[in-house]
Amino acid sequence: MIDPVLASRLQFALTTIVHIIFPVMSMGLAPFLVYFTWKDIRSEDPVYEQLRRFWTKIFAVSFVVGTVTGIVLEFEFGTNFAAFSAFTGELFGGPLATEGMMAFMLEATFLGVFVFGREKVSDALYMVSAVAVGLGTWLSAVWILVANSWMQTPRGFEVVTKNGQPIISLVDPIAAYANPRFPWMFVHMQNAAVLSVALFMAGVAAYYVFRHHHWGYPVKNVAFWETTLKIAIVVLVVTAPLQVVHGDAYGRHVAETQPQKFAAMEAVWETESYVPEYIVAVPTNLEDLTNPRAKELFGLGIPGGASWLASGGDPTATITGLNEFETEAPPVAIVFWSFRIMVGLGFWFVLLAFWAAYRWWRGQLREDDLLHKSLMASSLLGILAVEVGWIVTEVGRQPWVVQGVMRTSDGVSPGLAGFEATLTLAGFALVYLGLLTLYTYVVARIIRGGPPTVTGHTQATLDETAAAAGDD
Repeated sequence: MIDPVLASRLQFALTTIVHIIFPVMSMGLAPFLVYFTWKDIRSEDPVYEQLRRFWTKIFAVSFVVGTVTGIVLEFEFGTNFAAFSAFTGELFGGPLATEGMMAFMLEATFLGVFVFGREKVSDALYMVSAVAVGLGTWLSAVWILVANSWMQTPRGFEVVTKNGQPIISLVDPIAAYANPRFPWMFVHMQNAAVLSVALFMAGVAAYYVFRHHHWGYPVKNVAFWETTLKIAIVVLVVTAPLQVVHGDAYGRHVAETQPQKFAAMEAVWETESYVPEYIVAVPTNLEDLTNPRAKELFGLGIPGGASWLASGGDPTATITGLNEFETEAPPVAIVFWSFRIMVGLGFWFVLLAFWAAYRWWRGQLREDDLLHKSLMASSLLGILAVEVGWIVTEVGRQPWVVQGVMRTSDGVSPGLAGFEATLTLAGFALVYLGLLTLYTYVVARIIRGGPPTVTGHTQATLDETAAAAGDD
């Protein structure tokens, strides 16, 4: 049987990796749906009604599956990490409870109006429902990230003894919940969600545009997909550079507040200055290829790059090595490569955004088949970037569950047996794989079905728009 500590960590990692897909889709779609709803109400262009109705379907499916998979995560705090829950409950439980009472209830209450009430309520109330659903989605992120950011940079507490057990007591709610990490995490995560959805929209739209203009298969409502592609490009041009610029500043914040994590991100074992930013690094000993904590590395990098990132512009700055810390190092290889995948994808998104914008500006957006193929291939890469980013965040914090306060091994439920942990790990793997498969099938079916039809003069207007688009 797997050790209960390892099995619990793997189970929480698995469920989180699957779950995060659905909040990314719902949070990323929220601002799009608010815009589509506003344009649908204010404009007579039928394409915005189609955009709202089509992407609302995917939003609703993401919300439902995200709710199911997210509730399980909160139960895992009790089943697998009871010691952590007992120790931090006074501080950690508040944000989670507020997320349910405030954000989830706001979103769930107005979602029914937004999905089913377009013909039953006034334009003003329907617009309110769109904003409320989007606001609820983003407020959920606020409280979840408040809790997680406190685990990264804990503030506003003291450890006291109650009934013979040490627990965390909340002494300064503002310091705890407005901790130094929260604004960095919130901006980076929310922008990443919008960027990921923009990539997904662009990839799906590019497929239909490519199919229509290059394969010679007439696509019904091609104007819908061309509009989708253009809106996605506009959002990519804004969010992709912002993510890179913000990520650069975020890296300096990590270097200041979690130097051990930053050292793992750069695979720095000995304290030194003028540290290169390694693009690739591999162990010099073949026997260490499977050792995530291998120290002897051969790498190719940019001289002084890591020091420049840590200091904000000084390539000679000193970085504290992992050997200087009293606790064991996190799995460096996992953190190191996850960080590089995330950064590499970020720069690719910037290139892709401006490539698409340039082709649009030149009037060649329909003709560039290589661009279409690149957008299609990149449609899910935004979600991949989010996944590896969270791997850097969580694995890089190890061996701590609360930075400098509680080790992950000490937070696992004390009575949990290896057999129980292994059994639930296998069960959750099957269930979550099934949910992800079902979600993928439903979303793919929605996409294959295309945009919904509209009636009366609206459809005639749409046909005219499509014909005009085909003549351009």
